[in-house]
Amino acid sequence: MGVDTGDRTAPVKVGRRGFLKGAALGGVAAAASPAAAAAQADDAKAKPNPDPGVPRAPTPHPPSEESFPRAENLTYSSCGGDYMVDVMRSLGIEYFAATPGNTFMGVHEAVINYGMLTAPNLRSICTMHEEASVAMAHGYAKIEGKPMACMMHTTVGLQHGAMAIYNAYADRVPIFMMTGASIDASRRPGWVDWLHAANDTPALVRDFTKWDDTPGSLRHFGESAVRAWKFSMTPPYGPTLLAVDTFMQEDEIPGGATKAPPIPKMPKISPPSGADGDVREVARLLVNAEHPVIHADRMARTPDGLRLLVELAETLQAPVCDSTNRMNFPWRHPLNQSRRQRVLTNQADVFLALEPSNPFDLVTFQDKTGEVRPIMKPGAKAISISSVDLVPKGNYQSVQRYTGNIDLAMQADAQTTLPALIEEVKRQMPAGRKAALEARGQALAKAHLDELNRSKQAAVYGWDDRPISMPRLCQELYNEIADEDWSLVSDTVFQSRWPQQLWHADKHHRYIGGSGAAGIGYMSPAGLGAALANQKHGRLSVSIVGDGDLMFGPGILWTAAHERIPILYIVHNNRAYHMEIMQMQVIANRRQRGVDRLGIACGISDPNIDYATVAKGLGIFSVGPIENPKDLGPALKRAIAVVKKGEPALIDVVSQGR
Repeated sequence: MGVDTGDRTAPVKVGRRGFLKGAALGGVAAAASPAAAAAQADDAKAKPNPDPGVPRAPTPHPPSEESFPRAENLTYSSCGGDYMVDVMRSLGIEYFAATPGNTFMGVHEAVINYGMLTAPNLRSICTMHEEASVAMAHGYAKIEGKPMACMMHTTVGLQHGAMAIYNAYADRVPIFMMTGASIDASRRPGWVDWLHAANDTPALVRDFTKWDDTPGSLRHFGESAVRAWKFSMTPPYGPTLLAVDTFMQEDEIPGGATKAPPIPKMPKISPPSGADGDVREVARLLVNAEHPVIHADRMARTPDGLRLLVELAETLQAPVCDSTNRMNFPWRHPLNQSRRQRVLTNQADVFLALEPSNPFDLVTFQDKTGEVRPIMKPGAKAISISSVDLVPKGNYQSVQRYTGNIDLAMQADAQTTLPALIEEVKRQMPAGRKAALEARGQALAKAHLDELNRSKQAAVYGWDDRPISMPRLCQELYNEIADEDWSLVSDTVFQSRWPQQLWHADKHHRYIGGSGAAGIGYMSPAGLGAALANQKHGRLSVSIVGDGDLMFGPGILWTAAHERIPILYIVHNNRAYHMEIMQMQVIANRRQRGVDRLGIACGISDPNIDYATVAKGLGIFSVGPIENPKDLGPALKRAIAVVKKGEPALIDVVSQGR
């Protein structure tokens, strides 16, 4: 650690890219002091080349002051980084993910040599890309229900992490983020430090974070860290960011460790609930409705959310349509009518949307002439309960198109509001409605069973096809994990929601939903973060990851192997960006140009990527490429056995588009 002494004998700091450049140029001499390096260079010049036929080794050059850190003799017993570790631990943070960077070495070193060695332990997770650090925290939070920490190098590191931050913001997920900051210009010792400095680092991502701050002192850091956690964990959840001065992390605490600032107390967070009068009105509408419909989007923040929604639906015997952005409702519950949402909405007299991410498409549609029309019948009432209405931002349009067809918009957290709504529904329910509710429930149960049977029948088509069909891939996987405490830690949109159609899932951790902003590169690291959270619970984590998604950051496989995080990756290897293939087909057909050349724009072939070999090179047990569907089951058995022993595994499956 370095302290500014006011002269140029202070240790020179350098950015990680400058460090690598200097090390590469300096060779062995770069590890020595400038004087020793110069002596080695002079010695090399004095000795003739013993064999003129052999090229002379490059003459080592001494590192410049701006390309390599100087040695230092400074020592002290306390540092700001240790205090920051204690603050994080006071918030219940258990993991710290980061790609190393020189602007936060003070915290990083404190995590490794203090946080990991004293209780409660704070474990450091090394990633190969800042986007992976943030995405791991994203997936972790959706399982554990609280943030983990991630830290990024200033400016360029934060730029790398920006895509993953936007995913988390759009997905309403809490993440505790920090970035280094070189605030005092007089203490920037090298050109890289200037290139990587900014007057307002968080401005880069301010439009898609919930809150940020740049603390000016350790006491300020403690207060802002607790505030960041509080804001992140108040619905709607979201990522928060602290830009932390490099020397504040590294410098000795004035007066020593015993004089460290107190750590502020974290209060119990009470999310906003709907107003009593509104709750009574919504209950009245639901109780009197003949055809109520409940839509759930990012509603179930915790296992309680799923339990409460089941209770509300069963009390009303009302259908629930789940967006699959969260595990809101059991997939095989007879009241689950997710695949019939449009039909049911057409018939609805009361429509209740819980944390809807796209209210416009729920109750309205735009016809071919451009006119907006209601989906619901005349006189029907539409209600939303959404915490997103409490913290609107205007630049990024994650709130989707505005709809004027909502009759009552409750600005409150849906999960927190459900207990009062359930009690009010029970209080207002007439005793004579039992038979009518039972009849409604029976009709919905039959419709659910009919949908399930149709899905099973559709799944057998192309069962033995090559490439392997999505229904077969999903069903073969489920056959192997059905008796385990499994957790699907990837989205299912690119598998045409076949797991929702065929699997039985009734626990909150069974499924974590998608990225939030459809940012490619999310699934591989987010799945690993979710697997990290599942690890202590002994759950079997499974991710069906797209080939294109994995190639955005294959270094996450090394992190999985290095950290020994058990997860089964199944690569949905359709050898293309298949969503784009389909969209390009529409455009090409419209222009009457044919579709035979679309592989030029969207294919991932010539050469085909062998993901099993890539994974093996990064330290992961792998099988594949699997092309024969009969080989899929045995491969799954082998890989799952590895995962159950506590190691990651990957299966490369050459598969159909969707």
